[in-house]
Amino acid sequence: MTLIDNPETETIKAGSAADAAVLTASTIYVCVTCRRPGDADDGPRQGAALAANTEHAADGTGVTVRRVRCLANCKRGCSAAVRCDGTWTYVFGDLDAASAGAALVEGARLFANATDGLMPWRGRPEPLKRGLIARVPPIDFTEETE
Repeated sequence: MTLIDNPETETIKAGSAADAAVLTASTIYVCVTCRRPGDADDGPRQGAALAANTEHAADGTGVTVRRVRCLANCKRGCSAAVRCDGTWTYVFGDLDAASAGAALVEGARLFANATDGLMPWRGRPEPLKRGLIARVPPIDFTEETE
């Protein structure tokens, strides 16, 4: 059995029922309409390639990948968003279609195991550090005042 060692959270056993339950709450939304500047309007979309690569990387992990038509981050495409139920949502851009799928899944798994509802910086794949566009609060968020 494989162990996932996350310095921000407890070590968990991959493939366990608890791991699967946590990870099913983790969703990656990938913009399939993203294209790079200079790409032909009728040519293949880099976003669709990113979605396919992310789906392949997520196979068997419990992470859900959903294709969306637009994340309105066109100047910094390829784009994706990562969320878990009741937590912040992270939007990423400037992702490489060929290699960022595995980074998105790794980040989603890290995020799903975070106890504070935030994606830890430590251990976050480099494309998710460089490509962070925004962190959006959950719908029921209220700022705590001191």
